[in-house]
Amino acid sequence: MAWSWRVLLALCMFAAGLHYWPIKPAQSAQASGSGTPWGADYFPNTPLVTQDGEKVRFFDDLIKDKVVAINFIFTGCSDSCPVETARLRQVQKILGDRVGKDIFLYSISIDPYNDTPATLKRYAEKFNIGPGWTLLTGEPADIEQLRRRLGLYIDGLENGRSKDHNLSLIIGNQATGRWMKASPFESPYILADRLGNSLHNWKQATAMANDYANAPEIRPPSSGEQIFRTRCSSCHTVGNREPGQPGIGPDLLGVTRQREASWLNRWLREPDQMLAEKDPLATLLYEQYNRLAMPNMRLGDEEVGALISYLEEETARQQAPLADRGKP
Repeated sequence: MAWSWRVLLALCMFAAGLHYWPIKPAQSAQASGSGTPWGADYFPNTPLVTQDGEKVRFFDDLIKDKVVAINFIFTGCSDSCPVETARLRQVQKILGDRVGKDIFLYSISIDPYNDTPATLKRYAEKFNIGPGWTLLTGEPADIEQLRRRLGLYIDGLENGRSKDHNLSLIIGNQATGRWMKASPFESPYILADRLGNSLHNWKQATAMANDYANAPEIRPPSSGEQIFRTRCSSCHTVGNREPGQPGIGPDLLGVTRQREASWLNRWLREPDQMLAEKDPLATLLYEQYNRLAMPNMRLGDEEVGALISYLEEETARQQAPLADRGKP
């Protein structure tokens, strides 16, 4: 991609606050006969096709009277889209069976020439996407119009060749007219809370009683931990993976002790090139983890160093109690 990861991430985070869409001058909630101006008169009823080959309409079938999250991806993306999809998969796991009942997730391809329903279906299977999350394709002009209407098209960024695109999500409740843009790299727990609670006007009561007296002390994250949380944690864990639950990528506890430093440094900087060169270990990981390529995060030397330091420190922190148990 022509734009750096940090520039695109900054655009996402800048757009992460609440944004209500402007109403057309001649339009009002009363004139449209609904309680919100963001109804059938505002949203295009774009024809789309699901990964199962079903023909649907954007407003009538996908968002009307629903709480939804919508993003735009393409399956050939080698950097941001896989991370975005993996992070949204975490949101789906947190929300559980509510996805498909009172919350719906939609990923729409910006590369409909290549992303056929069959291609989208394979992509969904790779990420183990569950019910309630629909992948869609359609006509290029229709999809561009929809992105513009949703505020997810940036003039000057879109060039049609490298498929640079706005990485923001749109989440909202069509019935109440509450919509906001959010970064796909935000904490999955925050995104899940917005979809599951705030956009439902908090109708789902929590069973937890919070007491600040019992709150644990939180250590400030290092720069390496921040990089891991925002760019790596959607696919990887560091020693806290649930038993019997394979991740999208390998657990990284002890990885700095298991891999040569030069190999690990290069793998974090340019995994796509190493796969293209058929590096034996890179190829083995690709085959082992469902043929999902490690995305290029556009990490610089300083960021790679910070990330490796965090992985070393976190491994030592988690393994220290185990070492203490063996002492007499």
